[in-house]
Amino acid sequence: MLGTFAVYHQLPHTPAEDELEFVGACSHILGIAIERHQAQEHLRLLESGISRLNDIVMITEAESADVTSQRIILVNDAFEEITGFSRDEVIGKSPNILHGKNTQPSELLRIAQALDAAQPVHAELIQYKKSAEEIWLEQDIVPIRDESGWHTHWVAVMRDITQRKQSDLKIQQLAFYDTMTGLPNRQLLTDRLQQRLAASVRNQQSGAVLFIDLDNFKSLNDTHGHDIGDMLLIEVARRIVNCVRASDTVSRLGGDEFVVIVDKLDENPDEATLQVKIVCEKILRSFEEPFYLNNYTHHTTPSIGVTLFGKDANTTVDELLRRADLAMYKAKDSGRNAYRFFDPEMEAFLRERVALEGDLHNGVLQQQFVLYFQPQLDRARQIIGAEALIRWHHPQRGLIMPSDFIQLAEDSGLILQIGEWVLASACRQLLLWAHNPATSHLSLSVNVSPRQYQQSDFVEQVLQLVKATGINPEKLKLELTESILVDNVEDIIIKMNALSTIGVGFSLDDFGTGYSSLSYLKRLPLGQLKIDQSFVRDISRTDRDTSIVHTIINLGQNLGLEVLAEGVETEEQLAFLIEHGCQLFQGYLFSKPLPVKQFEAFQKTIKA
Repeated sequence: MLGTFAVYHQLPHTPAEDELEFVGACSHILGIAIERHQAQEHLRLLESGISRLNDIVMITEAESADVTSQRIILVNDAFEEITGFSRDEVIGKSPNILHGKNTQPSELLRIAQALDAAQPVHAELIQYKKSAEEIWLEQDIVPIRDESGWHTHWVAVMRDITQRKQSDLKIQQLAFYDTMTGLPNRQLLTDRLQQRLAASVRNQQSGAVLFIDLDNFKSLNDTHGHDIGDMLLIEVARRIVNCVRASDTVSRLGGDEFVVIVDKLDENPDEATLQVKIVCEKILRSFEEPFYLNNYTHHTTPSIGVTLFGKDANTTVDELLRRADLAMYKAKDSGRNAYRFFDPEMEAFLRERVALEGDLHNGVLQQQFVLYFQPQLDRARQIIGAEALIRWHHPQRGLIMPSDFIQLAEDSGLILQIGEWVLASACRQLLLWAHNPATSHLSLSVNVSPRQYQQSDFVEQVLQLVKATGINPEKLKLELTESILVDNVEDIIIKMNALSTIGVGFSLDDFGTGYSSLSYLKRLPLGQLKIDQSFVRDISRTDRDTSIVHTIINLGQNLGLEVLAEGVETEEQLAFLIEHGCQLFQGYLFSKPLPVKQFEAFQKTIKA
């Protein structure tokens, strides 16, 4: 009941039928007016409330489930604030005014299907502001029915979830992507490789895994710092990505290791191999251009290991990565800047290597090593010293040469312990020789690993050995190779000068095979250059080697250094070297490396 409508007469009166009808009509009209006034008041309150909501409210006509044919009839203040569109710009327009290139078609289809069935729907859509800025809107859309049950309108309530999506993306990036390069990390790589393996079995297609490692990356980091190293990794990632298809995956495992999944190769193994070779060669070529890292120009190369996968459902992700890793090490062994395919023999090699490394650990603990000595002679063929050369007395394999275990010692880090043993054993031998008049004049050359020179306490180690044994430091000669001059030269010079002050000598081994700068040679406290045996071997065969040897001898004489030729095997080689001014010689022409007792016996025969 809205109220009372009454008509009063001054005198008692019985209303006629038409009067009653008039009163009824007036009452009805007034009731309608009152209801409309109340409805308008409610509508104003509703609009006022909607306008103040933080969430977007949008009402459209429900003529069709097709979003493009719907028309907006109401939006609130939040719509204007969030989207940048005014009411006048959108009223009467389609809601797709908010859509753009990244709005998900699959979500739009799902919404259309729900609207077609007159069902509520929840969705998260990429939408666009008037400024074309991308935003995420979480939407709840419900149908509005009239008294007859007919769907007349759709009401959409939308929340701006852009910050939440950005946070989710950051979390996903941290969980599945490398923060430096933006490439997939090991976890995402493993997941994708698992998917590719399953797909290759299902679709009868093959694929490949490329394991890429940068050559000499540690040297760059040690020399120029990690910031420059990081810049290189970022640029390397970009170049590798540019060498493969968008459907392939490029990931960074960590350090300087990258893995590429090349997908959808030919099911024929030979054809697939050719396809992968093209990718590998493209990657190698991409490294030919220098890398510009701030003000530093850097050249580097990759070593790539490749393994194919296909119809074998039993192959695992770990097995594929291990195979590609093995092939990558084969590429490094072949001289770097190369790619190699996995073959089963590599697994046998790995098992052998792992077993040998275990034995090497035991060899260090049980001191299974021994020094052999190769005589060094002067022009009169008198022994003036020797080079100490390590051998490994393996309990089952017998005598193992250094070429078969030194690289393994370098890779495993055992070279430091082995190097310390060699130095200590050499000093003890010098002490024994010093007590014998027949051998007291002998000097002893010892090969020192670059890893040893790089130790911060290397100088202290040598000084303590000299002091503990009481040897004459002038009889000890430390050999270094040219490769050590590539990195941290200033530190090497400081250490060499510190040892040189007490009389320890230095010899530059394998001269001419690596990197040497005359400016560094002038600053190094060297006493000797050793001509590499590869040049000595061919001095009578090629003009090139003859010229190189002659140049090295002249260089040594001009710098005031002794010159020792390694690998002298014939009288013809010896005659040439003597004729051109070489002072010292070492090689099988005189003697192979000998155990100490045999060396001392040989030294007596030479002296006699």
